[in-house]
Amino acid sequence: MKKILVHGDTTITHEPRLYRIVAHKIEEFIRDENIPAGERLPSERDLAPKLKVSRSSLREALIALELSGVIEVRSGSGVYVKTPDSQAPSTPEFGPGPFEVLAARRLIESEVAAIAARKASDQAIDAIFDAVLEMERNHDNLSSNEQADRNFHMAIARATGDSALLGTVEYLWSQRNGLWHRLKSHYHTEELRQETLTDHRNIANAIACHDPAAAMKAMRDHLERVTRTFSRG
Repeated sequence: MKKILVHGDTTITHEPRLYRIVAHKIEEFIRDENIPAGERLPSERDLAPKLKVSRSSLREALIALELSGVIEVRSGSGVYVKTPDSQAPSTPEFGPGPFEVLAARRLIESEVAAIAARKASDQAIDAIFDAVLEMERNHDNLSSNEQADRNFHMAIARATGDSALLGTVEYLWSQRNGLWHRLKSHYHTEELRQETLTDHRNIANAIACHDPAAAMKAMRDHLERVTRTFSRG
């Protein structure tokens, strides 16, 4: 438990992030089961009930341990214990976990899309569609495609005319940290990229039609689908 001093005697207590707690459970499991370096861990399906955690929490923790050098995730093969590095720090703090950020985005950006559908000017709608076209043009360039994805969500927030909402969406996007990018590298498929384009077109069309209910649903469906994909792999 970490405490931060604020205004003299007032303290704010920060609980450890869930993925760090689960990561500690995994490390304990490796020690208790005497699993040597080079051996494979049980599958996520088997390990989650053993540790009494959700699959999504387990996946975030595994990614954190991979970034910390404790384990190695081999695509199509499984998760393997690595030789311990005595110089390596304990699981570091990466910020909010990917699923925590996605949950916040579902809540906030769905409402943002609805507001944009009510308030967007023709110019703002053009900017949203420009971002969709940018994603299509840069489909095979992952870095440019990622930037176009960001531009799309920022254009929707900007269309609300509310700078606080724009700042909130920008902050949430900035929380796509090392955990997010490693998770994406493992589970972001061509199918997901194609579905994301379809989702974005649906969101843009609903905003262009000034249909708040449809825009809210399209945004929520999009982010729920991303969550399901990253949860199940």
